Amino acid sequence: MAKIACIANAILLILAMALVIQVAYGGGEGSLRPEECGKACNYRCSKTHHRKPCLFFCNKCCKTCLCVPSGFYGNKEECPCYNNWKTKEGTPKCP
Repeated sequence: MAKIACIANAILLILAMALVIQVAYGGGEGSLRPEECGKACNYRCSKTHHRKPCLFFCNKCCKTCLCVPSGFYGNKEECPCYNNWKTKEGTPKCP
C-alpha cells in the first residue's frame, strides 16, 4: 500500500512540475504548432507596410522555431531561435 502511495505522489509531483514549466515558458520557443504559424504571423505582420515579405519570413521562421514573438514589433527575446537566426549579411532574418 505504501508503494502505491509513493508512486501516486511521484506522478503528482511530475505533473505539477510539468504544469509549472508550461506556465513559466508559455508563449516561448516551441509553444506553437506548425498549423498555428499563419494566425500568429498575420497578427505579427498586420501593421507593417511590407506585409508580403514580413509574412513570408515570419512563417518561415515560425515553422523552424515554432514561436512568434508577441506584439507587432520587438519582443524577440521571447523566442531565442527566432531572435538569433541571421541572414548571410548578419541582419535579422525574422521580422
